Amino acid sequence: MAWVMLIVAVALLQYIVFGVQVGRARGKYNVPAPAVQGDPTFERYYRVQMNTLESLVIFLPAIFMFANSISALYAAILGLIFVIGRQLYAIAYVKDPKTRGLGFALTMLPNLFLVIGAIVAAVMALLPA
Repeated sequence: MAWVMLIVAVALLQYIVFGVQVGRARGKYNVPAPAVQGDPTFERYYRVQMNTLESLVIFLPAIFMFANSISALYAAILGLIFVIGRQLYAIAYVKDPKTRGLGFALTMLPNLFLVIGAIVAAVMALLPA
């Protein structure tokens, strides 16, 4: 379970870094808070942060449910893929949103496996022996 906690901590730190990047982009592209529209590059940094937040809402409970019910090791591996996917997504999205496909897939597929795995484990646990 320590690997899962480490991966979760890295994912949360990654989200914090994305938030810092949004703050820097606000200054660089002159988009004062609370505005979220303005320069297109700023908007891409902002969308990376918001899209990551949306993904974390699924990822955080799912990784712990999967780790608890199936395998902490496999949960950590899927979590690592998720974090790598978010980084690739961020780099691609800021450069050109049309190129975000690989990062998106490496984010959504681990989330899908984590959620479906947790559901299957819960259903199996509910079935009579």
